[in-house]
Amino acid sequence: MIRYLIPLLIGALTLSGCNAPDADGRQVNSDSLAGENSAETDPEINPEINAEINWALALSRDVLATEIDRLALEFGGSTGIAVIDIKNGWSTGFEEEKILPQQSVSKLWVAITALEHADRGELSLSDKVRLTRDDLAVFHQPIRARILNEVAVEIDIAELIERALTESDNTANDAVLNAIGGPDAVRAMLAKKEMIGIRFGPGERMMQSAIAGLTWRQSYAFTGMGFFDARELVPANEREIAFNSYQSNPVDGATPLAIASALARLSRAEILSAGSRDWLISVLRRTKSGPNRLKAGVPDGWEIAHKTGTGQYWNGRQSGYNDVGLLLAPDGCNYAVAVMIGETRRETPDRMELMQGVARAVAEYHNTLAENRSS
Repeated sequence: MIRYLIPLLIGALTLSGCNAPDADGRQVNSDSLAGENSAETDPEINPEINAEINWALALSRDVLATEIDRLALEFGGSTGIAVIDIKNGWSTGFEEEKILPQQSVSKLWVAITALEHADRGELSLSDKVRLTRDDLAVFHQPIRARILNEVAVEIDIAELIERALTESDNTANDAVLNAIGGPDAVRAMLAKKEMIGIRFGPGERMMQSAIAGLTWRQSYAFTGMGFFDARELVPANEREIAFNSYQSNPVDGATPLAIASALARLSRAEILSAGSRDWLISVLRRTKSGPNRLKAGVPDGWEIAHKTGTGQYWNGRQSGYNDVGLLLAPDGCNYAVAVMIGETRRETPDRMELMQGVARAVAEYHNTLAENRSS
């Protein structure tokens, strides 16, 4: 399949470099997050630098697109992938405009909304939030033990965002969500920033209960197995209906391309101030969840700032198994990547291998371009 060779017969695209690294090989200029080059020095923007068609660029793009197709088709199921070269905006993918469940990927939009409020002076990351057992959520929430032990805790918003993103703590995320005004505030941010193709659900407790065929009761959070015990009592036919309803029209759905586009805009400081952008990406670099997803495919010398998402499992079907983020090359080039598995019966190692394969393919694409620039 020749997806990018023929279009280049009309254009004069050439390879261009990214920001140069410092002495130890890492990019220290925060502008590298945006992959910024001026129109005067960027051959892809100013074709007068080199008017010859660059077949190497076209071939590299075609190889990446073909490899992504191959990975997705061999994996099967409901899979969407999007990759954006942030420097020049070029993108490729597979079913990249299909709405798929986000699950905990949506914690990104909560954090961005909080930081956008901070940029406007409406909130401070040092503001304290008081949490009790009435604030406990569902599923993964490492902060739960501390709250139950101390009865009430006060934690600043910065730490809550860190816990929500790096540990995927649902209670921490809900606390930030409540502090910024609830789901409507996130939806307003998405609309204001024109992040089309990204939905935001009603919050973890309500959404996860509905997927399981339940109506949330806060008592489910008071014991370790409360929610799980209640879910086991839901008749199988009701579980099936609820699960299928969510899968067919996920309230927290998004397209891989919309997520990758949002990450690219984040990198370019288009949706947050440069300071908030830098802080958020530094947090995402410390993500602990999903070490064997995209991160395991990133080569030595690269970094990744990412967020995972994992949905419920029912009758052999996994709902929402995702990893999205920024792949940061040593030379300052950056790529926005979203790999979303809407539903699958494949084993977990197979899902991880798909994501690792995408990360490796992006790195190989980048390295090929770098080799062509130096030759």
